[in-house]
Amino acid sequence: MAVPVVAAVVLLLVSWQVVVDGPLLGLDRSVRAAVRSSHRDHPSALLDHLGHLLSDLGNGALAVPVLLAAGGLAARWWRRAGAGRWWLPLPVAALTAVLIPLLVVPAKAAFARPGPLGDPLASGQWGWFPSGHTATATFSYGVAALLLARAAGARTARWLTAAAVVSALGVGVGLVWSSFHWLLDVVASWCLAALVLWALDRWLPRAGV
Repeated sequence: MAVPVVAAVVLLLVSWQVVVDGPLLGLDRSVRAAVRSSHRDHPSALLDHLGHLLSDLGNGALAVPVLLAAGGLAARWWRRAGAGRWWLPLPVAALTAVLIPLLVVPAKAAFARPGPLGDPLASGQWGWFPSGHTATATFSYGVAALLLARAAGARTARWLTAAAVVSALGVGVGLVWSSFHWLLDVVASWCLAALVLWALDRWLPRAGV
């Protein structure tokens, strides 16, 4: 139970601090200053390009097709494993793709947080909190790994989990390095996804069931 409790507490704390412009936002400003200093003192086109590439892993045009493809592949694996509800990964993947904007977009609009570049929000523009790219990556790759791991061997399941974690972390790092998001925008999306993934992991049956 530690995972959902910690994720929920951190998510609530960070959200509250964003609403009240609390002292925890100083962490965002410190990280932003450190990133700007690194860019200025140690310019690197390679690192900048890598940051953009990592950020793009959270683009829905990439992450959602991976999720849906994983759902189809998982259904095939579940069927081979003799699962009674072998088709279950397909609706789970599709519903996850729908769930991401349903959770993130209203939150962005409600918090209306300006981005790290300091530009005010334009009329009708969503805010930066929580990070949509981080949520898209963590949900998509996390659910894909969960669905596939249910019918995979222990070693493959570990590799799938590691790949999902590394992808989610990489997207967050890329977004902060590229000044696309504040650190706490990213942390909030990680926590939100962790809650959903934890619940899904408890609910999903094993492929042989």
